[in-house]
Parts: sequence; C-alpha cells; structure tokens
Amino acid sequence: MSTNRLKRKKFLDKLLIKNRLIILNENTFEEIFSFKLNIMSVFVSLSLGAIFLISITTVLIAFTPLREFIPGYSSSQLKRDATVLALKSDSLSFALKKNEAYIKSIQKVLNGDLEYAKFNKDSILSSTNEEPEPVDLSPSKKEMELRERVAQEENPLPASPKGRSRNPKK
Repeated sequence: MSTNRLKRKKFLDKLLIKNRLIILNENTFEEIFSFKLNIMSVFVSLSLGAIFLISITTVLIAFTPLREFIPGYSSSQLKRDATVLALKSDSLSFALKKNEAYIKSIQKVLNGDLEYAKFNKDSILSSTNEEPEPVDLSPSKKEMELRERVAQEENPLPASPKGRSRNPKK
C-alpha cells in the first residue's frame, strides 16, 4: 500500500479508538460517572451543537423584536411613523405655499396694487397649483457614446463573411 493510504488508515483508526471519560470526586477519588467515547463522536456532537446554537440564535434574532437592537435596523413602527410624518410634512408644505400666496395677494390689495374687484380667494389658490415641469429623459451624447462602447465590449466577435456570427449558440 502507498504511504498516503497508510497514513489515512492510521488517522481514521485514531479517530475511532474508544476512550473513557471519568469524573472523580477529588477528595475521595470516588467515581461520579463515566462513559466511553471516541474522538469522532466528540467532533460530530460538538459540530452539531454549534450548528444548533447558531441556528437557534439566528431564528431568535430574525423572528423576534430582538432584531431592533441590531444597529442600522429600524422597527416597523418607526418606519410607519416616518411615512406618516413624511405625508404630513408634504401636506403642510403645500398648505403653507397656499397661505403664502393668499397673504401676498392680500398685501397687494392693501398696498393698492390690485383692484378689490379682481381679488378672489379661489383664483389665488388656483394660481398656486403648480404643474411639475416636464423632464427630458432622452439620452445625451455622452450616454449614447457609452452605450455604443458597452455594446462593442459585450460583442467583440465580428460577423463572418457569410453573415453568420461565430457564436455557436445561434
């Protein structure tokens, strides 16, 4: 047999050798308990214990409120409150814009810049409804150049003279 095979055989034999674990009372040397085990069984039991402990800890953190103590993870209540506050602040800013427009119109009337007959709260409020400006989403020259460069890098093989590509998948 080869030396590697002999070494492997010796190693496996060492793993399976039975040993006795004895717990003694130090004062009287009385045997409290003992049992037989081998290195392989100790290794397997410790590995299974570690896997069990890690899985229990993961489940405990993932499915209980303990996950809120992890830095960077916010609670679901906090997320809901943030959403509600964002909506309220948006509506308050909209109401503030309307009130500012109304006050400016009243100031114009009081200064004499605007005739009273033309002063109407509905017309003032309708003038504050601003339509969002349209956004131009067409690609720029630089973006088109980048797209062409990426397309060339992705397909480096030129077409064959017969019009077929060299790619065998087609």
